[in-house]
Amino acid sequence: MTVPHRVRLATPADGDAVAAIYAPYVAQTAISFELVPPTGAVMAERIARTLERWPYLVAEADGVVAAYAYAGRFRERPAYDWACETTVYVDRSLHRSGLGSAAMSALLRVLGLQGFRFVLAGITPPNPASVGLHEALGFRRVGTFDGVGWKNGRWWGVDFFARELFAAADGHEPSPVRPLPDLAGTAELAAALQPR
Repeated sequence: MTVPHRVRLATPADGDAVAAIYAPYVAQTAISFELVPPTGAVMAERIARTLERWPYLVAEADGVVAAYAYAGRFRERPAYDWACETTVYVDRSLHRSGLGSAAMSALLRVLGLQGFRFVLAGITPPNPASVGLHEALGFRRVGTFDGVGWKNGRWWGVDFFARELFAAADGHEPSPVRPLPDLAGTAELAAALQPR
């Protein structure tokens, strides 16, 4: 089933809605390695901090935030500036509604506009829905870290998936990544958020 939706940039005012989507994943699964669900206020701070450089998107169904996706730094060293790590969560009552795919597709388009080359995602197995979503969007499995997280009485591994947004050319220094605020209000950003 595909739910009619709208994807837009998140704002700190979405903190409570995002926290409500995220809480069951934290409290009931090892999909997230957080141990305590963050409050709406904490999520609002995270949204604001992310938007200083990277996209944080929400997908609305009937005007209600029902999914979100965002990107963040992969590693601190400057040579990694063209790589980022992504995350996507969907309200558990709306799995397979197309909202996760819509949010992630728009996220990838925005990251491409910014000039990111390499996008990574970590998935705690077993999670066939997330694997299917990422593979449908062109990600490929690149490796596994076995037993790196302890939660709910056992050790969990993480499978890493990657997607290249543009081909690299050795000897040609890439342009710096554009911080998200540099795209604010542009037709490019508006187009990237539109459904395809």
